[in-house]
Amino acid sequence: MPMSHLPRVTLAHLPTPFEHLERLSAYLGGPNIYVKRDDCTGLAGGGNKTRKLEFLMADALAQGADTIVTVGATQSNHVRQTVAACAKLGLTAEVLLEKAVIRDDDYAQNGNIMLDELMGANIHECEPSEDMDAKGQVFADKLSAEGRKVYFIPTGGSSLIGVIGYMDCITEILAQSKALGIGLDAIFAASGSQGTQAGLVLGLAQANSDVSLYGISVSREKDDLEERVFALANLAAKHVQLDAPILRERVICDDGYYAPGYGQPNAAMVEAVKLCARLEALLIDPVYSGKAMAGLIDKIRKGVFTRGQNVVFIHTGGQIALHAYRSVFAED
Repeated sequence: MPMSHLPRVTLAHLPTPFEHLERLSAYLGGPNIYVKRDDCTGLAGGGNKTRKLEFLMADALAQGADTIVTVGATQSNHVRQTVAACAKLGLTAEVLLEKAVIRDDDYAQNGNIMLDELMGANIHECEPSEDMDAKGQVFADKLSAEGRKVYFIPTGGSSLIGVIGYMDCITEILAQSKALGIGLDAIFAASGSQGTQAGLVLGLAQANSDVSLYGISVSREKDDLEERVFALANLAAKHVQLDAPILRERVICDDGYYAPGYGQPNAAMVEAVKLCARLEALLIDPVYSGKAMAGLIDKIRKGVFTRGQNVVFIHTGGQIALHAYRSVFAED
């Protein structure tokens, strides 16, 4: 396997469960919907970033780091999982949080940020930036100049090293679906910092699989996101010495479900979160999986996927952030 030569630490509970959402499938009257439970990776509430962190933290340790610097929004799931990894490995977590979303409820005190503080992160806030990674690198360089051994992890852990974790996810999905005796028609996942989708693209290429992959954007327009995913997938393919080509036409993003903006609720997301909770006791988050599930539901209702087909939804975690959006779900 192309990634077998890369350093890795064990942080995640793998493989994550693969479940049939029978009641949701019946309610929508369309394809069989399966969920890949990457909310069950186990690291301080779990989530998709844990797969990436197994490779990122191994690289940090190999470089002798004593401090991890990373960036994200106030309710960043990536930041929470990175802080948790630091706690387990005995590293200092320095976190630069962007005030990208302003809300009147518990947004700035509850959910992920409460856990960041509980696990000992040093939190630094900043105003919104067009390039948080650049701002984070400046902060990391400042700490390095003070004599600390710093390893910088970009937004979402979406570096060419972090991407590698999601090659494994495809391997698991294909093995689990085969064990159930089902063929897959499509995979859906939220797409934000590009790393998860890029890794899935790599995994499908490695497996020579023709399963369609849909990335539902949570923050960017379609063309911009597709180009970023494609570029990152190609960089990572070279890093792991993957022989299979990365085809541009296999990178599919949809920007129809994230308005009015990153982290901002919309009616389709609220419906998706409530349907999953009330039909399946499946808690999905309001920023990523909620909007991705809204995209899947909409496509089923429009007949893009129909009875007899099998669709996999990757639950990337983040339901801890529901506590920061209490007022959104208080009605009804």
